[in-house]
Amino acid sequence: MDLKSIVSGIALFMLCGLSAQNNFLARVVEAESGEPLLGVSIYFPQLQIGGTTNASGNVVIEAIPNGTHQLQISFVGFETLEMTLRFPLDERQQNQTLQLHTSHEEMEEVVIRSTRSTRTIEDIPTRVEFIAGEELTEKGNMKPGDIRMLLNESTGIQTQQTSATSYNSSIRIQGLDGKYTQLLRDGMPLYSGFSGGLSLMQIAPLDLKQVEVIKGASSTLYGGGAIAGLVNLITKTPGEERELSFMVNGTSALGLDVSGFYAEKFGNTGTTVFGSYNRGAPYDPADIGLTAIPEFERFTLNPKLFLYLRDNTRVDAGVNIVSERRLGGNLEYVKGETVADPYFESNKTDRISTQFQFTRDLSDSTRIEVKNSLNFYDRSIAIPDFIFAGRQFSSFSELNLAWGNDTSEWITGLNLWTDQFRQLQGNPGQDLGFSNATIGGFAQNTWNMARKWTIESGFRLDYQNDYGWFPLPRFSLMYEPLPQLTFRLGGGLGYKTPTVFSEDAERRQFQNILPLDTKALEAERSMGGNFDINYKVPVAPGLLMSSNVLFFYTQIQDPLVLTPVGSSFEFVQPDGRVDTRGVEVNLKWSYEDLKLFVGYTHASVQQYLDGATLDVPLVAEHRLNNVLMYEKHDNFWVGLEAYYFSPQKLSDGTTGKSYWITGVMTEKKFGEHFSLFLNFENFLDTRQTAFDTIFTGSLGDPQFRDIYAPVDGFVVNGGFKWKL
Repeated sequence: MDLKSIVSGIALFMLCGLSAQNNFLARVVEAESGEPLLGVSIYFPQLQIGGTTNASGNVVIEAIPNGTHQLQISFVGFETLEMTLRFPLDERQQNQTLQLHTSHEEMEEVVIRSTRSTRTIEDIPTRVEFIAGEELTEKGNMKPGDIRMLLNESTGIQTQQTSATSYNSSIRIQGLDGKYTQLLRDGMPLYSGFSGGLSLMQIAPLDLKQVEVIKGASSTLYGGGAIAGLVNLITKTPGEERELSFMVNGTSALGLDVSGFYAEKFGNTGTTVFGSYNRGAPYDPADIGLTAIPEFERFTLNPKLFLYLRDNTRVDAGVNIVSERRLGGNLEYVKGETVADPYFESNKTDRISTQFQFTRDLSDSTRIEVKNSLNFYDRSIAIPDFIFAGRQFSSFSELNLAWGNDTSEWITGLNLWTDQFRQLQGNPGQDLGFSNATIGGFAQNTWNMARKWTIESGFRLDYQNDYGWFPLPRFSLMYEPLPQLTFRLGGGLGYKTPTVFSEDAERRQFQNILPLDTKALEAERSMGGNFDINYKVPVAPGLLMSSNVLFFYTQIQDPLVLTPVGSSFEFVQPDGRVDTRGVEVNLKWSYEDLKLFVGYTHASVQQYLDGATLDVPLVAEHRLNNVLMYEKHDNFWVGLEAYYFSPQKLSDGTTGKSYWITGVMTEKKFGEHFSLFLNFENFLDTRQTAFDTIFTGSLGDPQFRDIYAPVDGFVVNGGFKWKL
């Protein structure tokens, strides 16, 4: 064969090869609006080639060989479209327009309760974070006895330990004191005032359906106290199928958690029952003679009845009962040994609260609702030579009316809060008892003002018997230029009436705290705003990234400050303010069974008091949240997490050290009814007692420093879950 024939053959082969390569051109739009979709994944799985749509919804995929190939078109929040194409394509299949429909099943699972709207999370102008489904289950496995793990690992939220020996903690959102956050259960304030003490430690998460967090001023619907934000714990309700589940968990620190949940419908009635037993043994990993985990025993019972009187009427009624005994301090004393002049901290609490809710649909677009809760809380705190004890009785009642259509929704209502505290034991002549009431009215409107613009505006007017009137406007604006890109802007006013029940007073077990001088004090008032950007896009075939960036600012005027006065402490209001400002960044990558979460929080919290500028203590200016998860659905999952805290200013003027907390979490399912879980929490054994001190003085009379890092160290926990 001559050279000319060889060259001709190669050219013919290349020409045939090239003729066998095809291009696929298409435009992808949202079915309901016809708007182009940016970032839609177009993928040929057999060929392992694909692309993503541009801002005009167009995509071009080259080098597709002749033959029949499967095509997958996917985008977050939309139903996946699958097609079979035979190449070369005919003229009708070239450059066609493809429509994606909203994934309604996915959206129905994320209906937010805290905004009182019937809209899904994608359609709400107010920025809401939620923890539900598998994420809620994973965190529940790690801390079945309380909700600290649920909250502390969220970006912008820090659970602050207020006692070195009793393990008590409070919530800090964006660096602000825990008293500025409202903790709700099914929208009702059961954990305020004196009953807020130990509340994080006494709420088991296993009967929760989801947890909703709104950061920033949220006073329009929920009144005073929601300055930093609110946390709403939504409990499970009976479904179409019976649910009966049990969980047993044990820890290397000799802790035990046993719980059970039951839910079922019986025609026009239904019920849920949650019960748990939680026990902890005294634990001292640092071998310093003080308990890092106290000895405690807690019983919880939450039964609830549901009546479906008609198709348009529902009544819910339930009771929450918690009884706990907690003892920390000198390790030998807690174990029952004889110790001369031991230090100890004993907490005895009994909590009984009721919930009642009546809902009636007056029409397809109008609903009336009546709510009521009663809360009785009895607690005594004992340390050497001092006992503080008291009883709180509080109530909450609300009547609201909601109506609207697809364009505009309204909700209006009236609230009444009462709160009474009677001190039983404490410092002589320093009675912290009080009785007050607040009545308020509110109105909120959510309006689709244009196709891509939605505004939520509200106004509340409260009257408190000691501090007068409080007008509270609030707004949120949402702009959605593309289905995968959303901008939200919001802001409002808030207030907090003075209270002795704060983190500072809790650290001192309310010893030598002077009563409030209501005539000399005013309510703390706040103003704040936030702006966030949410973006979701496939960065490559099979690889999806979602991101959210939040900028926040809150200012509190006339903050209440606990100040030494001789041998006592008094709450005063120096001239000045507290500012918190910063940014939160959340990134999530998903590739098949692999997920990576990265969160960063920058929080600068400063107080400007009487001309001086100081950093607010116990705030990590920089925090990193990292979680890598591998999950085979309904089979097993394993996760690795790492959290970084930058140095924190302490109240004694010093600065703490930075640290990392790492953990491994696993669960394996065996069929539909049984699973085993095993977690290695803080496996690097990060402890404040390993690199700093937690007290000065002697073991018999310790003077505790701020707790800014874990004290319990490396703990392994594991157990099983059984569903019948």
